[in-house]
Amino acid sequence: MNQNMIYDRIRVGTSGYSYDDWREVFYPAKLQKTLMLEYYSRFFNSVEINASYYTIPPAAVFERFAEKTPPDFEFIVKTHQETTHRRKENAGALAKLLVAVNPLAVSGKFKGFLAQFPYAFKNNESNRKYIRETKKLIGNCPLFVEFRHDSWNREPVARFLSDNDIGYVNVDEPPLKGLLPVQELVTNNLGYIRFHGQNEKDWWDGKGSARYDYSYQESELEGWLIHISSILKKAFKTYIFFNNHPGGKAVKNARQMIELIKHGISP
Repeated sequence: MNQNMIYDRIRVGTSGYSYDDWREVFYPAKLQKTLMLEYYSRFFNSVEINASYYTIPPAAVFERFAEKTPPDFEFIVKTHQETTHRRKENAGALAKLLVAVNPLAVSGKFKGFLAQFPYAFKNNESNRKYIRETKKLIGNCPLFVEFRHDSWNREPVARFLSDNDIGYVNVDEPPLKGLLPVQELVTNNLGYIRFHGQNEKDWWDGKGSARYDYSYQESELEGWLIHISSILKKAFKTYIFFNNHPGGKAVKNARQMIELIKHGISP
């Protein structure tokens, strides 16, 4: 397998793209917000849509996403907070989201939902049942789950997710008690990694996006290459997204990672 073939199986991008504090760091200072996605897609081949966690956009928004991006561009859409945090009216929230993303699905650019569960969502039978029900509600749409609590770091969890064709999100986050460690887990044919940063100081008590305010050193990213290589051996395709978005740090580190993968993973 040559180097280009390896990179063809990896999608690297950022968690969200329309941040005002990326101006003059990544975006031109006066670039209209409506042109940000088109500009972003010149540098990256995929993106996570985070805005859907707060408000489910109308279908017209996703239709414009499809129109503004190249044919091979891919989207992962975060589920609404009703699905992961409130968990009271999940069926209604997912039904609304499925309708909204339909134009993106028709274009072939929609590649799945990301469900990022909170630290309080622990590994027990009730929560595993909830995840199974969530997957049934979205049918054949790919679902990736991200956990925060280390009770999910158990061997039966991998079997449970695999049995239900649910993808697992490996995370890079501070080595704090209760959080998940670095893993190389693939539970279907798709790998997934999210980089949240190593900001231990602000992880628990930081306001807003402070916990994600962290810039990776190149050596830290290089240390992940062995894990990425392992994940690639188990997966048909792997998504890598950077969520350390404050001040455009995610863009910088994502671009660094692209170069490291191109030159640092042996065929």
